[in-house]
Amino acid sequence: MSRRQVTSTRRFVDTGNFPFASALHSKSRSPPILSIALVAVGVILLIGYAYSGSGRFRVAAVSKIEGDYSCTLEVQRAIPLLKKAYGDSMHKVLHVGPDTCSVVSKLLKEEQTEAWGVEPYDIEDAEANCKNLVRNGVVRVADIKFPLPYRAKSFSLVIVSDALDYLSPKYLNKTLPELARVASDGLVIFAGNPGHQRAKVAELSKFGRPAKMRSSNWWIRFFVQTSLEENEAAIKKFEQAASKKSYQPACQVFHLNPYH
Repeated sequence: MSRRQVTSTRRFVDTGNFPFASALHSKSRSPPILSIALVAVGVILLIGYAYSGSGRFRVAAVSKIEGDYSCTLEVQRAIPLLKKAYGDSMHKVLHVGPDTCSVVSKLLKEEQTEAWGVEPYDIEDAEANCKNLVRNGVVRVADIKFPLPYRAKSFSLVIVSDALDYLSPKYLNKTLPELARVASDGLVIFAGNPGHQRAKVAELSKFGRPAKMRSSNWWIRFFVQTSLEENEAAIKKFEQAASKKSYQPACQVFHLNPYH
Protein backbone atom coordinates (compact mmCIF):
# COMPACT_ATOMS: atom_id res chain seq x y z
CA MET A 1 0.00 0.00 0.00
CA SER A 2 2.81 2.40 0.80
CA ARG A 3 4.46 1.85 -2.59
CA ARG A 4 1.22 2.65 -4.38
CA GLN A 5 0.86 5.91 -2.47
CA VAL A 6 4.41 7.01 -3.27
CA THR A 7 3.96 6.26 -6.98
CA SER A 8 0.68 8.12 -7.07
CA THR A 9 2.19 11.17 -5.40
CA ARG A 10 5.13 11.20 -7.79
CA ARG A 11 2.77 11.03 -10.77
CA PHE A 12 0.79 14.01 -9.51
CA VAL A 13 3.94 16.09 -9.15
CA ASP A 14 5.26 15.16 -12.58
CA THR A 15 2.01 16.05 -14.33
CA GLY A 16 1.42 19.22 -12.39
CA ASN A 17 -1.82 17.90 -10.85
CA PHE A 18 -0.53 17.57 -7.29
CA PRO A 19 -2.32 20.28 -5.22
CA PHE A 20 0.83 21.67 -3.62
CA ALA A 21 3.18 21.22 -6.58
CA SER A 22 3.06 24.84 -7.68
CA ALA A 23 3.57 26.03 -4.10
CA LEU A 24 6.65 23.89 -3.70
CA HIS A 25 8.30 24.40 -7.06
CA SER A 26 7.27 27.82 -8.29
CA LYS A 27 8.99 30.75 -6.68
CA SER A 28 7.25 33.23 -8.95
CA ARG A 29 3.74 32.20 -7.97
CA SER A 30 4.18 31.96 -4.20
CA PRO A 31 6.64 33.54 -1.81
CA PRO A 32 9.21 31.33 -0.01
CA ILE A 33 7.42 31.84 3.31
CA LEU A 34 4.42 29.89 1.99
CA SER A 35 6.60 26.89 1.20
CA ILE A 36 8.15 27.03 4.66
CA ALA A 37 4.70 27.24 6.24
CA LEU A 38 3.47 24.20 4.29
CA VAL A 39 6.50 22.16 5.35
CA ALA A 40 6.00 23.19 9.00
CA VAL A 41 2.33 22.16 8.90
CA GLY A 42 3.31 18.80 7.40
CA VAL A 43 5.85 18.14 10.17
CA ILE A 44 3.29 19.00 12.86
CA LEU A 45 0.73 16.66 11.29
CA LEU A 46 3.27 13.82 11.13
CA ILE A 47 4.22 14.27 14.78
CA GLY A 48 0.57 14.32 15.78
CA TYR A 49 -0.08 11.13 13.84
CA ALA A 50 2.90 9.36 15.40
CA TYR A 51 1.69 10.10 18.92
CA SER A 52 -1.95 9.30 18.23
CA GLY A 53 -1.09 5.82 16.94
CA SER A 54 -4.04 4.00 15.41
CA GLY A 55 -6.62 5.94 17.37
CA ARG A 56 -7.24 3.02 19.72
CA PHE A 57 -4.10 3.36 21.79
CA ARG A 58 -2.39 6.39 23.29
CA VAL A 59 1.23 6.61 24.38
CA ALA A 60 2.51 9.09 26.95
CA ALA A 61 4.91 11.73 25.67
CA VAL A 62 8.42 10.34 25.94
CA SER A 63 11.25 12.49 27.18
CA LYS A 64 14.50 12.65 25.22
CA ILE A 65 17.49 11.36 27.16
CA GLU A 66 20.98 10.35 26.15
CA GLY A 67 23.14 7.47 27.28
CA ASP A 68 22.09 4.33 29.16
CA TYR A 69 18.65 4.13 30.68
CA SER A 70 16.48 1.55 32.39
CA CYS A 71 12.74 1.09 32.17
CA THR A 72 12.93 -0.75 35.48
CA LEU A 73 14.19 2.46 37.09
CA GLU A 74 11.36 4.23 35.27
CA VAL A 75 8.85 1.93 36.97
CA GLN A 76 10.17 3.00 40.37
CA ARG A 77 9.77 6.66 39.39
CA ALA A 78 6.24 6.01 38.20
CA ILE A 79 4.93 4.13 41.27
CA PRO A 80 3.15 7.20 42.75
CA LEU A 81 1.47 7.82 39.39
CA LEU A 82 0.51 4.17 39.02
CA LYS A 83 -1.12 4.31 42.46
CA LYS A 84 -3.17 7.29 41.31
CA ALA A 85 -4.17 5.48 38.13
CA TYR A 86 -4.97 2.06 39.57
CA GLY A 87 -5.96 2.78 43.17
CA ASP A 88 -7.01 -0.43 44.94
CA SER A 89 -5.63 -2.49 42.04
CA MET A 90 -2.14 -1.75 43.40
CA HIS A 91 -2.72 -4.02 46.39
CA LYS A 92 -1.39 -7.19 44.72
CA VAL A 93 1.29 -6.48 42.12
CA LEU A 94 3.57 -8.67 40.02
CA HIS A 95 6.62 -7.09 38.42
CA VAL A 96 8.38 -8.91 35.59
CA GLY A 97 11.78 -7.83 34.35
CA PRO A 98 15.49 -7.50 35.08
CA ASP A 99 16.37 -6.16 38.53
CA THR A 100 12.86 -6.95 39.70
CA CYS A 101 14.12 -7.12 43.30
CA SER A 102 14.56 -3.35 43.35
CA VAL A 103 10.98 -2.77 42.17
CA VAL A 104 9.52 -5.35 44.55
CA SER A 105 11.45 -3.89 47.49
CA LYS A 106 10.10 -0.42 46.69
CA LEU A 107 6.53 -1.67 46.26
CA LEU A 108 6.63 -3.52 49.58
CA LYS A 109 7.31 -0.18 51.30
CA GLU A 110 3.99 1.16 50.01
CA GLU A 111 1.00 0.88 52.33
CA GLN A 112 -1.46 -1.95 51.67
CA THR A 113 0.63 -3.30 48.81
CA GLU A 114 1.78 -6.87 48.34
CA ALA A 115 4.34 -7.47 45.63
CA TRP A 116 6.03 -10.34 43.85
CA GLY A 117 8.56 -10.47 41.07
CA VAL A 118 9.79 -12.60 38.18
CA GLU A 119 13.47 -12.20 37.28
CA PRO A 120 14.04 -13.50 33.73
CA TYR A 121 17.83 -13.62 34.05
CA ASP A 122 20.51 -15.01 36.29
CA ILE A 123 20.90 -13.39 39.73
CA GLU A 124 24.28 -14.85 40.60
CA ASP A 125 25.70 -11.36 41.17
CA ALA A 126 22.60 -10.06 42.96
CA GLU A 127 22.77 -8.39 46.37
CA ALA A 128 21.92 -10.26 49.56
CA ASN A 129 18.48 -8.62 49.84
CA CYS A 130 17.54 -9.90 46.39
CA LYS A 131 18.71 -13.42 47.18
CA ASN A 132 16.61 -13.31 50.36
CA LEU A 133 13.54 -12.38 48.32
CA VAL A 134 14.22 -15.34 46.04
CA ARG A 135 14.78 -17.65 49.01
CA ASN A 136 11.47 -16.55 50.54
CA GLY A 137 9.56 -17.12 47.31
CA VAL A 138 8.72 -13.44 46.80
CA VAL A 139 10.84 -13.30 43.64
CA ARG A 140 11.17 -16.18 41.21
CA VAL A 141 13.82 -16.69 38.59
CA ALA A 142 12.00 -17.94 35.51
CA ASP A 143 12.32 -17.88 31.74
CA ILE A 144 9.36 -15.79 30.58
CA LYS A 145 9.40 -17.51 27.18
CA PHE A 146 7.55 -20.32 28.96
CA PRO A 147 4.23 -20.29 30.90
CA LEU A 148 4.37 -18.33 34.14
CA PRO A 149 4.09 -20.40 37.34
CA TYR A 150 0.88 -18.68 38.46
CA ARG A 151 -2.84 -19.30 38.14
CA ALA A 152 -5.06 -17.06 36.02
CA LYS A 153 -5.79 -13.65 37.59
CA SER A 154 -3.35 -14.27 40.45
CA PHE A 155 -2.44 -10.56 40.59
CA SER A 156 -4.51 -7.42 40.40
CA LEU A 157 -1.83 -5.62 38.40
CA VAL A 158 1.10 -6.89 36.32
CA ILE A 159 3.93 -4.49 35.44
CA VAL A 160 6.59 -5.40 32.87
CA SER A 161 9.83 -3.56 32.13
CA ASP A 162 13.07 -4.19 30.21
CA ALA A 163 11.99 -7.74 29.38
CA LEU A 164 9.89 -7.69 26.21
CA ASP A 165 12.46 -5.64 24.30
CA TYR A 166 14.74 -8.68 24.28
CA LEU A 167 12.14 -11.11 22.90
CA SER A 168 11.52 -11.85 19.25
CA PRO A 169 7.92 -11.75 17.94
CA LYS A 170 7.94 -15.55 18.03
CA TYR A 171 8.23 -15.53 21.82
CA LEU A 172 6.21 -12.35 22.34
CA ASN A 173 3.23 -14.21 20.87
CA LYS A 174 3.45 -16.57 23.85
CA THR A 175 4.71 -14.27 26.61
CA LEU A 176 2.33 -11.33 26.22
CA PRO A 177 -0.86 -13.43 26.51
CA GLU A 178 0.69 -15.11 29.58
CA LEU A 179 1.25 -11.75 31.26
CA ALA A 180 -2.35 -10.76 30.54
CA ARG A 181 -3.61 -14.13 31.79
CA VAL A 182 -2.25 -13.72 35.32
CA ALA A 183 -3.61 -10.15 35.70
CA SER A 184 -7.14 -9.40 36.90
CA ASP A 185 -7.33 -5.59 36.62
CA GLY A 186 -4.54 -4.36 34.38
CA LEU A 187 -1.27 -4.90 32.54
CA VAL A 188 1.28 -2.07 32.30
CA ILE A 189 4.19 -2.34 29.87
CA PHE A 190 7.28 -0.12 30.02
CA ALA A 191 9.05 -0.56 26.69
CA GLY A 192 12.24 0.96 25.34
CA ASN A 193 12.03 4.02 23.14
CA PRO A 194 13.57 3.92 19.63
CA GLY A 195 16.72 6.03 19.47
CA HIS A 196 17.79 5.37 23.04
CA GLN A 197 21.00 3.50 23.70
CA ARG A 198 20.67 -0.26 23.64
CA ALA A 199 22.25 -2.87 25.86
CA LYS A 200 26.00 -2.72 26.26
CA VAL A 201 28.07 -5.45 24.65
CA ALA A 202 28.92 -6.78 28.10
CA GLU A 203 25.21 -7.34 28.76
CA LEU A 204 24.60 -9.41 25.64
CA SER A 205 25.81 -12.56 27.36
CA LYS A 206 23.13 -11.99 30.00
CA PHE A 207 20.23 -11.02 27.75
CA GLY A 208 21.15 -13.32 24.86
CA ARG A 209 20.45 -10.70 22.19
CA PRO A 210 20.51 -6.92 21.82
CA ALA A 211 17.39 -5.02 22.79
CA LYS A 212 14.97 -4.28 19.97
CA MET A 213 13.59 -0.78 20.49
CA ARG A 214 10.24 -0.91 18.71
CA SER A 215 8.05 2.04 17.82
CA SER A 216 4.69 2.73 19.46
CA ASN A 217 2.95 1.88 16.18
CA TRP A 218 4.68 -1.52 16.11
CA TRP A 219 3.50 -2.27 19.65
CA ILE A 220 -0.03 -1.09 18.89
CA ARG A 221 -0.29 -3.44 15.92
CA PHE A 222 1.04 -6.27 18.05
CA PHE A 223 -1.49 -5.61 20.83
CA VAL A 224 -4.30 -5.68 18.29
CA GLN A 225 -3.03 -8.99 16.91
CA THR A 226 -3.06 -10.50 20.40
CA SER A 227 -6.56 -9.11 21.16
CA LEU A 228 -5.36 -6.77 23.89
CA GLU A 229 -7.18 -3.48 24.35
CA GLU A 230 -6.11 -0.25 26.02
CA ASN A 231 -7.25 0.50 29.56
CA GLU A 232 -8.84 3.87 28.88
CA ALA A 233 -9.74 4.65 32.50
CA ALA A 234 -6.19 3.97 33.71
CA ILE A 235 -4.68 5.97 30.85
CA LYS A 236 -6.77 9.02 31.71
CA LYS A 237 -5.88 8.89 35.40
CA PHE A 238 -2.20 8.26 34.68
CA GLU A 239 -2.03 11.19 32.27
CA GLN A 240 -3.75 13.49 34.76
CA ALA A 241 -1.33 12.49 37.53
CA ALA A 242 1.65 12.85 35.17
CA SER A 243 0.50 16.32 34.13
CA LYS A 244 0.31 17.50 37.73
CA LYS A 245 3.81 16.18 38.44
CA SER A 246 5.23 17.43 35.10
CA TYR A 247 6.29 13.83 34.54
CA GLN A 248 7.53 12.59 31.17
CA PRO A 249 8.62 8.94 31.03
CA ALA A 250 11.91 7.95 29.47
CA CYS A 251 10.19 4.79 28.23
CA GLN A 252 7.00 4.08 26.35
CA VAL A 253 4.17 3.22 28.74
CA PHE A 254 1.20 1.12 27.64
CA HIS A 255 -1.86 0.48 29.84
CA LEU A 256 -3.77 -2.64 28.76
CA ASN A 257 -6.82 -4.55 29.92
CA PRO A 258 -6.27 -8.19 30.87
CA TYR A 259 -8.15 -11.01 29.20
CA HIS A 260 -11.65 -11.58 30.57
